[in-house]
Parts: sequence; structure tokens; C-alpha cells
Amino acid sequence: MGVRISLSELASAVANEGGIGVIATAGIGILEKDISTNWIEANNRVLRNEIRKAKKLSRGIIGVNVMVALSNYADLAKTAIEENIDIVFSGAGLPLHLPQYLNGNTHTKLVPIVSSGRAAKIIAKNWIDKYNYIPDAIVVEGPLAGGHLGFKIENIENPEYKLEKLLSEVIEAMKPFAEKYNKPIPVIAAGGIYTGIDIYKFLELGASGVQMGTRFVVTNECDASIKFKQTYIDSEKEDIIIIKSPVGMPGRAINNCFLEEVYNGKKKPFKCPYHCIITCDYKTTPYCIAFALTNASKGNLEHGFAFAGKNAYRTKGLTSVKHLINSLLEEYKQAIRIRQIVFYPMFQRPNELYVTG
Repeated sequence: MGVRISLSELASAVANEGGIGVIATAGIGILEKDISTNWIEANNRVLRNEIRKAKKLSRGIIGVNVMVALSNYADLAKTAIEENIDIVFSGAGLPLHLPQYLNGNTHTKLVPIVSSGRAAKIIAKNWIDKYNYIPDAIVVEGPLAGGHLGFKIENIENPEYKLEKLLSEVIEAMKPFAEKYNKPIPVIAAGGIYTGIDIYKFLELGASGVQMGTRFVVTNECDASIKFKQTYIDSEKEDIIIIKSPVGMPGRAINNCFLEEVYNGKKKPFKCPYHCIITCDYKTTPYCIAFALTNASKGNLEHGFAFAGKNAYRTKGLTSVKHLINSLLEEYKQAIRIRQIVFYPMFQRPNELYVTG
């Protein structure tokens, strides 16, 4: 939900409906006038402002997503914690040193984002050994998510890497830590979750919650431009593709003329005023992903593209966050009712089935 897709307006709207509203920190300050000369401070400044706005607008839980791959990762994490953010979500690498930035803060919760049980175990063990800190929760993100993916290209469609399987692995990996330290470690499922029925399925599989992004792009409150949102609405199934990102990871995006020109070998000349992603080979890459995503968020899709989840083509129109969450809850309740009809025959008699609801 970066660059500048999920900021204070969307985060506060989600929080006000009982969810956890998340501000994406990647490229958050890229529109500041001094961004090319004062990269660190410009991003910190905007992040502080967005957190304060979200808190002013909401009465719920506000989090931030800070990618480990960002060159200003530590600065953003520290800034969010200084602002007493409720939760720091951190992925796109292993956030092995995240607890050190708490600096005595006992309010902020730390939640790594992983793509395997092994990664979850490594992080938990490292945090406990070095900082005596147990993860407050774990997000496991599967290969159907939008944006940068923590999988090799050949594994994205491999059934062995389905979210259902990864969820089970992460839950099992966290059990010994939860038992040893007598602390629950909720596991949150993410990537490709689209309906209330999906939510029900993953909660039944053991998840304590779900993370959703794509559905919330096409809300009135999403901080992106209407043209960005329309890209989702107008997309077809075949438009959702996997790209090779300049940062060295595969990513899922909506195909457009900009990406087709890149495939055809046309480079987009640029000067890199800041090295925003550690893994980006900015000297040889055909385009700047920070500029491309910024252009897209503003609606300039001729010079950029939209990251999106596997199910982005299913979006058919704009809605409000309130209406979306209410519809997800109703679908969830419907899934419960269906399960009761199918699996609750305890009072069954010949030719008769009593169903509780």
C-alpha cells in the first residue's frame, strides 16, 4: 500500500470501524520539496504528520508498515515509535533488530511480516536471545499478495507455497515460543484474502486475524488518486501480472503501457537523488520504482504502474470503508450459517434437520 496509497485518511477510517489502520511508510515523504537533499528528515517529517493526523481522526488502533529493505528503515521505525504508534509491522527482509528501537517504549507492539515458518522462527529466536522480546504477533504473507513478494518467481504458483500451508507452518513454528514464555503469539494471514468467506476460512485454519490491502484501495478514503483506483476497477484477470522489480524481488502489478515499454527494453532515464531501497541497483535498472509508484499514486499511469493483489480484477466500483467492512462481516456471518447447516446435525431426526443460528 505504498508509495502513498495508505496514509492517515485510509488508516483512520479503518481504525474507526474496528480494524487496525496501517500507514505505509515507503516513499511517504517523496513529494516534499527537500526530498532530494534531505531524504531522512523529509520522510520522518511526513511520517510524524501522518501519524498525528490519523490519531486525531480516529479512535482506534493505528499501525505503520516499515520495510526492512528501506535505506531509512531505522529512522522510520524510530520516528513511529517516538510518536507512540500502536503497532510496527515490518517485512521485506528480516527485522532482526527492530526491538532495539523501542528505547523503553512499552506501548508500541512489534509484528514481523514473514513468508515462511523458518523466517518466523529465526526472528523470534533472535529477538528473545538479543532483546528478551517476544513478537507480539506474526503476519504471514502468501504469494497472492500485491507488491513485492518474498518468493522466488518459480514458487509463486507452486502449491507448496500456498497461504494455507504457510499459515500452518508459522502457527506450528510459534507454538514452542508461546508455550515456553506463556504468551500468545497471534498469527495473521495475508495475501489474496478478498471476501468474508475467505476470512472465515483462514480463521478456521488457525489464524487470529487477516490482513487485507487490495479491497481497501477502491474505497473513497484510500489516499491514492481516483485514477489509481480506476486502474483496479478497469483491470481484467489477465492484466494482473508478475514483474521483475528493480529492487531484485518479483512483484505483482497491473499491466500497462509503462510496463510493456520496460519489457520491450525501453529504459526510463533518471537520476537517483537518494538510494531508497538497499537492494536496488539504481545504476543499471531501467527505471526508478520510487518515481514510478509515486506517479501512479498521483494518477500519472503513463509514467508509472500500480501494484495490486491477485484479486484486484474483482473490484468493480468505489465504496466506503464502512460499507466494505460491513459487507465483509455479513459474508463472514453467512459462512458461519452455512457451516452450521452442513455440520450441525446433533438434533437430526429421520427426514428432519434442526439448525441453530
